[in-house]
Amino acid sequence: MLSAVIFLDALDVSMVGVALPSIQADLGLSTATLQWVVSGYVLGYGGLLLLGGRTADLLGRRRVFLIALAVFAVASLLGGIVNDGTLLIVARFVKGISAAFTAPAALSIITTTFAEGPARNRALSIFTASGASGFSLGLVLSGFLTELGWRWTFLMPVPVALIALAAGLRMLPRPKREERAEGGHDLLGAATITFSMLLLVFAVVQAPEAGWGSARTLGSLAGAIALLAVFVITELRVEHPLVRLAILRSGPLVRANLGLVILFGSYVSFQFVAMQYFQNLLGWSALHTALAFLPAGLLVALTSTKMGDFADRFGTGRLIAIGSVALVGGYGVFLGAGEHPSLATMVIPGMVLLGVAFALMFPALNIQATAGVADDEQGLASGLLNTSGQVGGALTLAVVTAVATAHGGAVTMPAIRSSFAVCAAIALIGLGIALTGVLLARGNAKKATAEADPQPQLVETA
Repeated sequence: MLSAVIFLDALDVSMVGVALPSIQADLGLSTATLQWVVSGYVLGYGGLLLLGGRTADLLGRRRVFLIALAVFAVASLLGGIVNDGTLLIVARFVKGISAAFTAPAALSIITTTFAEGPARNRALSIFTASGASGFSLGLVLSGFLTELGWRWTFLMPVPVALIALAAGLRMLPRPKREERAEGGHDLLGAATITFSMLLLVFAVVQAPEAGWGSARTLGSLAGAIALLAVFVITELRVEHPLVRLAILRSGPLVRANLGLVILFGSYVSFQFVAMQYFQNLLGWSALHTALAFLPAGLLVALTSTKMGDFADRFGTGRLIAIGSVALVGGYGVFLGAGEHPSLATMVIPGMVLLGVAFALMFPALNIQATAGVADDEQGLASGLLNTSGQVGGALTLAVVTAVATAHGGAVTMPAIRSSFAVCAAIALIGLGIALTGVLLARGNAKKATAEADPQPQLVETA
């Protein structure tokens, strides 16, 4: 039932992605406005994840999980019945807020239930595999549902959320009061980081439409930086900080967060552009488009449960590095996009490579980001990781949308290729970060071996 949360998140993202062209045609939205159907969710999710993760630590993970899941169900219902683009974006924003509380609560329940090591790694593999299953199932379902009407893609998650809510009320044990994290409530820190993240995400998602040099964009970025500075000062001074900044001294944790920025940011952007490419430029049906994405989702769903064993054997750093190579390769294949793409030489190989990347990287990043973190800060670590993914998604999507609509707002074939090139360039940066992590881990391992088994010193004799 905990895995149902990430299943729902992935189901929602994949179904909405396929339905975007139909939503655009039905509601008469521009490409820049259509972006907000995706970015509205990201704005609520990315802006409140840190608060959601820490709230789960402080107020109880079960309570936060159940309340937020109920809100998710209501927001899904509203999204399926509205007749206005603005109201649809608002419903997506509210759904993002609820996900900002359910996702870190669910992940931290898992990481505090299973001890660090093989048991936790396997649990996290199952958790991430559920997300992959939701994504692949959502792609197929959305193809059928969009043919009936795009509203069904918003209504589909409602019964799943209600079933998960009923199961959670029945199965999740009520924790003892002392099991919650101790400490006061850092209200100033919560307010400043929340509004800082909201302003940051808002600035980057509206920049393609308003202009990167506009007063609105620059003012929002300046406000986000100022609030972030106040937040840092607050966290250094208060007795019970919302975010213990010392947690960022962990190199593996920081690299895991950067890795998810790259992975999620590049793929959300790729999916947004690919939907325009397949349906608007090539004239594919929603079902045809969904089936094109299916190989990646199925590959992740079928292999993710094994990633915990691979992480135990080879280490998360190596899995992330290999996955980064596949990510670069997948986007690289799509650089050859044209008016008559080959399924055998472009679409299927590209999607398989992206599936390999997700299968290796997503579970490994989750394992690495929560390893070595105390139980009372697991919600915080989960919130940090998810925030990285959502902010990375918002920032990259804003840049790619600006590239795709640079020629008068119309999405053209050259714009499609340029957008895929941006995704590939971002993936290359991620590969560099991953390789750095592998080299540092290797150096640390050699140093530890040398310290544990020093070479005997030669003694000169006369």
